[in-house]
Amino acid sequence: MAMERRATRRFRIKLPMTVRWTNLLGNWEAHAESENITSRGVYFFLPAEIENGSSVELVIVMPPIALAERVRVRCQGRVRRTEIEDMDRVGVVAGIERYQFLRKGEKTGSKVSKILAKRGNQSDLTQRE
Repeated sequence: MAMERRATRRFRIKLPMTVRWTNLLGNWEAHAESENITSRGVYFFLPAEIENGSSVELVIVMPPIALAERVRVRCQGRVRRTEIEDMDRVGVVAGIERYQFLRKGEKTGSKVSKILAKRGNQSDLTQRE
């Protein structure tokens, strides 16, 4: 039996999410579903390859609790590892660096997306941008 070496507990739960990332070809967005999640990261599948170390924005939709409405959480993080399953199915491990609970009706576009849109998706962004 394999021993669990993770420092935080992993929950096998399928939560709907939107994934946004940028690369030299432009901005990308895909709808996905978590396979498992921890307080420090999430594992999910994308229909396209993404580079290790890429910045990602995840908007995870949490289930309603005690008759409240669904809560959306915006997470900023980086791709730690990818696993190619098929031509159109790539497993992604993304570490969560920070997160924010979104208010009802709050838009989910990130500052990075807005900067890229203003610059016309140019690839001359600084590391901070």
